[in-house]
Amino acid sequence: MTAISISARQGVPEDALSEDAAIDLERLCGVPGDGIQVAPAVDGIERIEARLHGKFFEPHRHDTYAIGVTLGGVQTFQYRGESRFSNPGSIIILHPDEIHDGGAGTEIGLRYRMMYLQPERLLAALDETGPSLPFVAAPVVGDEALRQAVGEALVDLDNGIDELALDDILVRIAEGLYRHAGAKDIKPGKADKNAVLQASDFLRANLERPVGSQELEAVSGLDRFTLARQFRKVLGTSPHRYLLMRRLERARQMIARGESLAGAALETGFADQAHFTRHFKRAYGITPGRWAGLVVAS
Repeated sequence: MTAISISARQGVPEDALSEDAAIDLERLCGVPGDGIQVAPAVDGIERIEARLHGKFFEPHRHDTYAIGVTLGGVQTFQYRGESRFSNPGSIIILHPDEIHDGGAGTEIGLRYRMMYLQPERLLAALDETGPSLPFVAAPVVGDEALRQAVGEALVDLDNGIDELALDDILVRIAEGLYRHAGAKDIKPGKADKNAVLQASDFLRANLERPVGSQELEAVSGLDRFTLARQFRKVLGTSPHRYLLMRRLERARQMIARGESLAGAALETGFADQAHFTRHFKRAYGITPGRWAGLVVAS
């Protein structure tokens, strides 16, 4: 299912907005090219990409966290009585029910991606950090770890988010918000190595199919967010990435034995060869086709 796009013109590039779902917004902004891309729904999370010129949004407020990243231009908004500015790469964090407006701070326009996160989803992920919602007074922050977590949630607006990946993303976002809320450092808890190893064994035994969070909860005896924290503590990565890398490892072994790329992708649980190629290149910096050629050549 592709993302829905709201555009102020026809003929928007295909990689930005979907012309099929275009809705005329000229009466709202009057600037060709302005538009909002709306991603498929994820439980408790809305995601968008906006391309705007001038002052676009009048003062308003959400009952969710609004967390995003500025991609191009300068994002400017009024928040808690002050003018705020966000440059490309900066993270924006707006607390639920805080009034703000928004728009482009320069004539070149503005491009940003934003997720709207229901507070109850965040509370579940906070668990060990505290019972209340973290309030981040500074709405624009520079934080590479938080930027990576937010970026993973927003990197692909044409599709949903894998369940195991979302567990880890929410934990890292919760920890980032807690950190910027000025709370004391989270005390490291005791690592539950046995629970993590039980979960990792289960993942390795089920590489060819999607694995759900409830399955890992049953296997490990931990709730999904505690497991995500424990898994990273013990093995240095998330259950989602652990499963992904084991799939890619098996696929490489199959290709080295002379099996086709399509067959390796199918047998290791990838949706299709394009999906497989994208993840392979992200993991190893080279396409599986190129890698296969080098293996044969050696």
